[in-house]
Amino acid sequence: MIELKKALLLIDRGSREPEVKEELFEICSVVRTRGQYDYCNYCFLEVIHPYIDEGVKDCVRSGSAFITIVPYFLYPGLKLKETVKQSALICRDQKLRIGISKPLCYHDLLTELIAERISETKIQHHVRLKNGDCDVLVVGHGSTDKRAREAFLYTIGRLGQCYRSVSFSFLELDKPSIGTAITNVVSRQPKTLIIIPYFLHKGSHIKHDVNEEVRSALDRVCFREAYVSRHLGVDEKLINLVLQRAEEVEKRSGIR
Repeated sequence: MIELKKALLLIDRGSREPEVKEELFEICSVVRTRGQYDYCNYCFLEVIHPYIDEGVKDCVRSGSAFITIVPYFLYPGLKLKETVKQSALICRDQKLRIGISKPLCYHDLLTELIAERISETKIQHHVRLKNGDCDVLVVGHGSTDKRAREAFLYTIGRLGQCYRSVSFSFLELDKPSIGTAITNVVSRQPKTLIIIPYFLHKGSHIKHDVNEEVRSALDRVCFREAYVSRHLGVDEKLINLVLQRAEEVEKRSGIR
């Protein structure tokens, strides 16, 4: 393995919510230590600084000879394309050595993380039913890009037959809506419903939109045995997934 200073740059879509930066900072701190990076930080595609060009400049200032870029996205789609395009152009113009990893999708660790959130929620709310007696609804953001839907359904599909039923819905841009999905689940007379917000961060969608949609839908169908888990957030599985994606591209680039 070639010995050189290396950096990892996590690129997120962007949010003004302070919790998003806090979560990314925590993830980068752990990734830097475990991955033995000389520098590890995050930047944003849009919405708020630091943007991608600023993130790359900070990597260069750290003296790193190779930058591993990890798009911190759950889905493929237009935002991912723009992230990869901007990163490649900026680094090419500066003649930097880089590797751009795959996004986080199509990995079993994400399915395992959903199952972990289900178990946590059952414990938190003292749900003593076996998994086979529980209904699950996974709520994604939604996209007009069919590849995003395919990646989302792949992850959910890997949950297998562990639960009474596993359904999905979207906050926006795709169907079924949260309200439609909850109505459909309740029509099957569940004993309890575990709702999983499939979102990386505690942004405005988690703070407001998802919970409001869920509460409104549950009130309409008069169902009370429903529990919402926490979002994906900071988790060992996500950290391991970032490190795996980074290792894949670094091996291809010959620095591991």
